[in-house]
Amino acid sequence: MESIQSALRRWMSESNSFQESYEKMKSEILQAPEIKQFLDENQHLTRSDIERQLIKLYEYTSQSKDCEKCSSLNECCNIVRGYAPKISTEGNQIKLTYEKCSRKMQQDEQLRKKSFVQSLYMPKRLLEARLDEVELDDPERFEAIRKIERFLHEAEHNPSKGLYLYGPFGVGKSYLLGALANALAEREIKTLFIYMPEFVREIKSSINDSTINEKIDRFKRIPVLILDDIGSEHQSPWFRDEVLGAILQYRMMEELPVFFTSNYSLKELEVVLASASKVEAEELKARRIIERIRQVSEPVAMLGQNRRS
Repeated sequence: MESIQSALRRWMSESNSFQESYEKMKSEILQAPEIKQFLDENQHLTRSDIERQLIKLYEYTSQSKDCEKCSSLNECCNIVRGYAPKISTEGNQIKLTYEKCSRKMQQDEQLRKKSFVQSLYMPKRLLEARLDEVELDDPERFEAIRKIERFLHEAEHNPSKGLYLYGPFGVGKSYLLGALANALAEREIKTLFIYMPEFVREIKSSINDSTINEKIDRFKRIPVLILDDIGSEHQSPWFRDEVLGAILQYRMMEELPVFFTSNYSLKELEVVLASASKVEAEELKARRIIERIRQVSEPVAMLGQNRRS
């Protein structure tokens, strides 16, 4: 690898003279339209001031001011990616400051809005789901989509109940609620999207580290709660009654919406919840959970073709 000293000697030998190269570079900098305008606006700067701070003028001219030299934020050519230079003076000192470019501000805004969607295992395809990309080629999905759009229309003022979307695998239930979560994020409404098997595991692990009450409280109070694939998890009577029941009871009392997806109708889910134990009294407890689900959501069948196949 060539040393810096060797590279410098080669560069100087290839130039007619160091001074000639310097003068050429200085001329190019001072003839740049943006520098000429800056100097016209700051005529108090002397020739000595300018020459002494030529490196700052070079730094300013070499960078993109309004993303014009960059094809994307990842390909930003500036010293600090996503930050564009601003030039000014303070007395006889030329000052360079850096502010976020439009692409960086747009990215930050997108990330800020994404922060409104919290999740326990939300797959990438759901994180990127959009309502305008939901396919409308299946009449058996229209009712669910219409009710989602109605909820969005009312969400900022007087949100209605959530929805209990049930139907076979692969009809797009989870995708539709992922799109809902992203649409709510655009309106700065916080949503918590929970995949139920992961939810059960999360609560079990929280028993050991004493964070269980804190986490349950978070699920109770989030403005919009989405419970994905309820009925697929193996849950104990304790989880059903003390965790799920407590969350639904709070949200029912506070009129906070809950959205569900399931492969079971509510009648079928009641059987699944009752089978958590063989005790006869479990049927009554399961029925109580179903009643709470009805209070916070409206059941909507979502049928159609399997889009995963």
